[in-house]
Amino acid sequence: MTDAARAALVEGCAIWANPSSPHAEGRAARRALEDARLAIARALGWRHELLFTSGASESLAIALTRSMATRRFVGAIDHDAVLRAAPDAIVIPVGHDGILDLPDLSGPRAVVTVQWANSETGVRQPIAALAETIHASGHILLVDAAQMPAGADPEVIAHADLVALSAHKRGGPPGIGALLVRGLALLEPSGGQERGYRPGTENMPGVLAYAAALAEPEPDHEELRAYCDDAIRRSGGIVVADASRRHPAIASYHMPGKPSAAQLIQFDLARISVSAGSACASGSLKPSHVLAALGWDVEAGREVVRVSFGRTTTRNDVDRFVAAWRAIARGRRVEAA
Repeated sequence: MTDAARAALVEGCAIWANPSSPHAEGRAARRALEDARLAIARALGWRHELLFTSGASESLAIALTRSMATRRFVGAIDHDAVLRAAPDAIVIPVGHDGILDLPDLSGPRAVVTVQWANSETGVRQPIAALAETIHASGHILLVDAAQMPAGADPEVIAHADLVALSAHKRGGPPGIGALLVRGLALLEPSGGQERGYRPGTENMPGVLAYAAALAEPEPDHEELRAYCDDAIRRSGGIVVADASRRHPAIASYHMPGKPSAAQLIQFDLARISVSAGSACASGSLKPSHVLAALGWDVEAGREVVRVSFGRTTTRNDVDRFVAAWRAIARGRRVEAA
């Protein structure tokens, strides 16, 4: 969390009252909540509805299960949260480059999910081009923008109908997120709070912290990731989806002949925190459905680690990672830090 987000969270806890209560404290909390809603919408460049949720997973579930559509299309590389929310959806394949290959979309109205960037490989989808095809068929475009920096992609703001977001990806706290909605008629209401579209007491302290985090600039890691990519290539590693446009702070690297489980132990000894696959699923170390969709076989997929860069990551950190990578690749034990 950013310093500003932590301070806002503490302030929110100090003044917290139920924003739906009619008394003075509740009305003050409601004002703070709505001021933060406007601040977040401005930071994102969004001029339509914004519903607060517990995070991107809930936002995706609301969009997929309560959209005014009779069919669901999801990408083969979509996050597990998408696949769980729409288990009977039509799956859109991807090429070896990780880009969606839209099928024939003719038929009844559908909600079509597109990732802003994949959480494992970092591959970014061409939102504007996909939106043109999706909207021409009369369908709803849902963008999973959990990985999107604030205001980073005007294509999303211009073309998406529904956008799922998560605060903790932007320096905010866990347990708060948002669903951007171009028009509430796109969703079936459920009653309760958030205009009647999401029941439950609003997380006012989390909302204030989210707004504070979005007010701070997001570092651009593209040069740092390119530096790491180059070092991995020169060390005999393979950069997954190397030729594709990718998130500036996410990469997956293949170390041939070295299982990712063994790599993670060695990196952890060196106090380097990486994962295998999505962080949400890496505890199981199950084969990555993302790499399988890109055409990777199971054995090679089990030799891939996922690396991301945070707000405080430096070139020295990357150099330490690369040194550890080379030691592991050569069969040398990495010394505990």
